[in-house]
Amino acid sequence: MGWRLLSQDEGSALVPGARLGDLQDYHRYRYQQGVPEGIHDLPPGVALPLESNLAFMNGISFTKGCYIGQELTARTHHMGVIRKRLFPVQLSGPLPVGGVAPGTSVLTESGQAAGKYRAGQGDVGLALLRAEKVKGPLHIRTSESGLVALAASVPDWWPTATK
Repeated sequence: MGWRLLSQDEGSALVPGARLGDLQDYHRYRYQQGVPEGIHDLPPGVALPLESNLAFMNGISFTKGCYIGQELTARTHHMGVIRKRLFPVQLSGPLPVGGVAPGTSVLTESGQAAGKYRAGQGDVGLALLRAEKVKGPLHIRTSESGLVALAASVPDWWPTATK
């Protein structure tokens, strides 16, 4: 996620090549990197830790004692089969005025379900997608603008075994 600096002085002067950003810049960069945050990206009762890539961010312990969902999470992790993941996505085409609604179905070129759009800002976001469907052309059907093309990517920070 890069660096964040809190300073009373001009932060960009302290670090060569740095620039000041605002909250929108932070969220855009976070979506581009595929990093979920909060209940909009990880809805309670819906988001599963492994599908949300929390193991990649050291957000899950496989050695610690009891926590809710531990057995399912540990069993899935050790079996090594995670069919869906939260991917960063780039949208192209005419976007709806209010943005793409969370939970909107993501479809393949043939119209098969590939997953669901989770959250985003403008033309970037996160979608929970079936791993075998991310390489092909994907789209979202909207009532306002018809089809919006969606391209999923695998972040550089993911372990190479999952790419």
